[in-house]
Amino acid sequence: MSSKKSSNASKPGSVQIKNSNGRLQIVFSHPVTNEAGEIKTKRFYLSTKHDDTPLGRQQASIIAAKIQRDIDYGEFDATLAKYKPTASLKTVTPSSRSTTPTQDLEKLWEQYTQFKKPQISPSTYAVDYRKYRNHITSLPTKNLDDAVAIRDYLIANLTPNAAKRTLTNINACCNWAMKSKLIESNPFQEMAKDIQIPKSETTEYKINPFTPEERDAIIKAFDESKLYSYYAPLVKILFFTGCRPSEAIALQWKHINDKYITFEQAITISSKGLAVKNGLKTQSQRRFPVNNQLLEILLSIKYENNNPDDFIFKSKKGGIVDFGDFLNHAWKGYKNHRGKQIDGIVTKLVKQGVVSEYRKPYQCRHTFITLCLEADIDAKDIGKWVGNSPEVIYKHYAGSKPNLEVPEL
Repeated sequence: MSSKKSSNASKPGSVQIKNSNGRLQIVFSHPVTNEAGEIKTKRFYLSTKHDDTPLGRQQASIIAAKIQRDIDYGEFDATLAKYKPTASLKTVTPSSRSTTPTQDLEKLWEQYTQFKKPQISPSTYAVDYRKYRNHITSLPTKNLDDAVAIRDYLIANLTPNAAKRTLTNINACCNWAMKSKLIESNPFQEMAKDIQIPKSETTEYKINPFTPEERDAIIKAFDESKLYSYYAPLVKILFFTGCRPSEAIALQWKHINDKYITFEQAITISSKGLAVKNGLKTQSQRRFPVNNQLLEILLSIKYENNNPDDFIFKSKKGGIVDFGDFLNHAWKGYKNHRGKQIDGIVTKLVKQGVVSEYRKPYQCRHTFITLCLEADIDAKDIGKWVGNSPEVIYKHYAGSKPNLEVPEL
């Protein structure tokens, strides 16, 4: 075990905090150029002048995050001058001026979210705002005077995308606090703009539709599954209407007739669990024409005694479908309590070579829209069906249309 620790500590760019005779010391290795012009890996030791206490560790973490950030961005100061406590910890060393409660970012965030709560959806409050609150809670310092250190800590401990989103929301919080006369200035102004998002983090939302053969294989696998066949009608509706998952699982029998499916509500996550929210993402409602294919799917799961308020798609226990559970069990898979990977249906198909690569369920929507374009359906009509503008269809989907040729005019 000790040899492994030694190996990790000597890894260039791996910044560590160690106890040296009761005081905290930052230790790391980094390449430097010696007097002969040779590049050698040098071991650096920086005393933080902090005792090994929870508070001391918080203060040391700020310095370590700043060093790690500079190493990652190629801005490391080999003299260590900018990292020494006298220079870098002026903002975190208690001053003679007392810190007022409104200088505490965590308290400001709590006030800000209470202000925003009536104006945002329950899912935004319960999911997104809670996520940012957790990031703020984990900060080694919440003092607004330490804004730069907070930024560096977020960059060092989150992905660039998550750090940028968190700083964007902290900035909005502080702008509100300024207008509310709680603080005099916003130290986070425009910090998020400086964070560049790598392409690898933006590809998650790339339109990458399934082929018709892949779609049919996924549907067939759900139909034949001993564990998840009850999800098959839901998967079919996602593929054959292009609706959003939250819209599909919110459908009730009162939204269905032999001509149209009326989408007018969505399932969201609230502080009390799953909840129905009236209205859709971009409109109050929309109607989707029912063709023979859809009618057959709906009739296969409709019973004579269905109540109009019954949800069409139900969980195994008969409640509202938890789409996260569907994704992480039936679709993708999960690790059981023993740590063994249990593959979901799509993951299995990828390993079998039937599906070219793993994609999330939202690609069902992209698949429907893309196949409609390939069938030469007008973007205005597709937009009406799926709740997008023609501009969005042209901008995001037309460019993905394969085998597109310039016509001879």
